This record gives sequence, C-alpha cells and structure tokens, in this order.
Amino acid sequence: MNRSARAFWLSSPGAGELRDVTLAEPGEGEVLVRTLYSGVSRGTETLVFRGGVPESQHAVMRAPFQEGDFPAPVKYGYLNVGVVEEGPRELIGRTVFCLYPHQSRYVVPVNAVTVVPDRVPAGRAVLAGTVETAVNALWDAAPLIGDRIAVVGGGMVGCSVAALLARFPGVRLQLVDADPDRARTAAALGVDFAAPGDALGDCDLVVHASATEQGLARSLELLAPEGTVVELSWYGDRRVTLPLGEAFHSRRLTVRGSQVGTVSPAARAGRGYAERLALALDLLADPALDALITGESAFEELPELMPRLASGEIPALCHRIDYTGGGPSRP
Repeated sequence: MNRSARAFWLSSPGAGELRDVTLAEPGEGEVLVRTLYSGVSRGTETLVFRGGVPESQHAVMRAPFQEGDFPAPVKYGYLNVGVVEEGPRELIGRTVFCLYPHQSRYVVPVNAVTVVPDRVPAGRAVLAGTVETAVNALWDAAPLIGDRIAVVGGGMVGCSVAALLARFPGVRLQLVDADPDRARTAAALGVDFAAPGDALGDCDLVVHASATEQGLARSLELLAPEGTVVELSWYGDRRVTLPLGEAFHSRRLTVRGSQVGTVSPAARAGRGYAERLALALDLLADPALDALITGESAFEELPELMPRLASGEIPALCHRIDYTGGGPSRP
C-alpha cells in the first residue's frame, strides 16, 4: 500500500507550500485514509494564513491534527473527506469525514473518522464541520416557532445557520449582507435576503457572523426589546467597539457568544461531539447546501490559491480542494 503523501503547510504568514510525508503503518484501532476532497473555510483559515491568531488563543485555536504552532510553520485545516484504504474490515472502502488538514493521505484513530451517509455526496460532505458549527449555534440560540430572525453575515457559517433556520416552521427569516451577490446564495437556500439598511427590525433573535464591527452594531439595532444576538464571529487579533450605550440597557438586550469547541449545554443530555457531527452529516443530505461550495481547485494549486483567498481576490464561501485529479479548477 502507498505510504507516501503530500501535505499543505503554512511556511510563514502569507506563504504556503506542499511537503512530502511518509506515513507510518496503521496500528490496531487506526485507519489509513486517502483524501478525496478537503475544504478551505475562508474565514478561519485565511485568518490563520495571514498570521492573525492572537497569542492568547494559540492553544484554543489548535485544530485536532494540527502540526506545528502559530503563527508558522503550521499544518492547519479541519474539513477533510476521504476513503478508508486500511483499517477495520467494516470501514475499508467507506467514505469518511475527518477534522484533518489538507493532506493527500493520513493515518488517524478509528474514532477520529465519521462515516458519511450514502445519501450525502463526498464533495458536499466537506461542509460537515461548518454545518456542525451551525448546529451548535442553534442549540445555543434556541429559536422558537414564529420567531423573527435575522442572520447578519452571509459567509460560510452564516449561510449554514440560515440554511438550517429555513427549516423552522413559521419563522420570519432574512439573511443580511452588504454584498448583493449573496442574494443568489440566499435564494438557493430558500431564504429572504436584505442589505443591512433594508433589513427588517423587531427581531427576537439575530445570529451575527459577519466578523465586522458594523455588522455587530447593526445586529443590535435589529433586535426587539429583550432580544438576543448570538455572536459567531471570530475577530482574531482585532479589537471591536460595541455600542452598549443609548437604549441597550433599557431594551434589555443580550449578546451571547457561541463557539463550536464546546458542545452547547442546551443540547439534550448525553449528546457529545460525535453525535453533533453525525447530525451535521445527516443534514447535508439537502442538495440546497451545494450553494455554499463556491469554487474548486486541485490540491497542487493550494500554495498559489491561499493568498488569493486571503486577499479576497477569490470571494469564496467554501472553496473545495480536489485530490481526485478530475476536472479543471473553477474560481
């Protein structure tokens, strides 16, 4: 069996390279996975690529199979779908999802992979980590039937949250973003769209995912009295000014943080990380979520691709990386 692999490393902030890897023999309780696709989550991964992880968050921001340390050199990533080539008989040939960086083959413990349901295409399954974040956010947010809801920020996480909220009965839901092109994504997800200045107010709940100071301020403005903003944005090493004067206290507003690193305490007792990820993969049976994959490139192009994603030259949601050798790149 082939023991060679290649991995993408951030060699220094703003520069990446492919490195050769020799894999160890899988031991008992381990699997060897050949990658089919990985995904670049533009928000978090481009922040890492720029070297923007604050020193205080170096430990918190570590990916499960990260090698190296921030800011660089570091091997980072967490959206990987592949086929098991070696391991327990019941897993050989199965498509699995793993929170692994961008690497062509890898060896991990069996409990680090989750089988992708047959009804979910491998290329869509790269979204599992982001949909898992959305699941956790909605456990934290606890929306109710009939709620008036806005999702401010039409990036990968915000669109995933909106896609799940679109299934709630009776809600008034808008995806709010300054980029008018996000209207097409919203339509594909079955969600109403509004520019920030046109968004409907009097919201019971606003989920904020724009990672901008202006977006968070607008989220507070959209709330009804006693309303809540669930904050999903990751600002890295940037400071954010929040308008907590004026009517913030008299309207009894709430800003609450949500982060996927901890399973929401609002989840039903006994639900852990494995159950949350399995639920996310089940939810990916919906083909509407293909709208979150906005481009595809071959694995060999990653060193040239990442600077373009980080600069915004390629305005991606999830950019999929293809290891199969099939088909040309598309921006």
